[in-house]
Amino acid sequence: MANRSYLYAADSTPNEADIPKPIRCISEHNWAIPLAHKLLVGRGTTIVPSMIWNPRIGIAADYADGAALLRDLLHAVGKGLENDAEFNECVARTTAHLEKQQAKYFILETGEIVSMEGDDPVASVQYLVSTDIPDTVAKAEAAIAGRNDDWLTALRTDWQNHFASFYSETLYFSFPN
Repeated sequence: MANRSYLYAADSTPNEADIPKPIRCISEHNWAIPLAHKLLVGRGTTIVPSMIWNPRIGIAADYADGAALLRDLLHAVGKGLENDAEFNECVARTTAHLEKQQAKYFILETGEIVSMEGDDPVASVQYLVSTDIPDTVAKAEAAIAGRNDDWLTALRTDWQNHFASFYSETLYFSFPN
């Protein structure tokens, strides 16, 4: 089994007593938390109880603002990949899925990834929320504004690792509605 990060959508966030219903599947990514997942949970980011694991290691964020941030960055990256049919298909598939599964919140489950690092999963998620995700959002905002061309160039050369996650209505961990 591959260790994955899982991204879901819901109209409420998990709490100590219950998980939201319904939960919409967005995406999963093997062996890392990709740039796209970090951007999608980059607005209104907060730590919530996990829907899968016991520690408080879930991350929730505003759906509409996160989706807009990713779309804006994909547009900026795409300015250098206009003739790349695979990239353009990835963008079309991703944006269509995000529109179809729309909710109030994204919920990112990172337990399998932070557990691979061997550190305290709670501390690892705290670092993601306090440092890693805000730094990633700042880089994306600068790139979108035309102030981070070197980073955009790097993203264009390795866009699959950042944006080509598995987007589906059914993930390895799916929840009955």
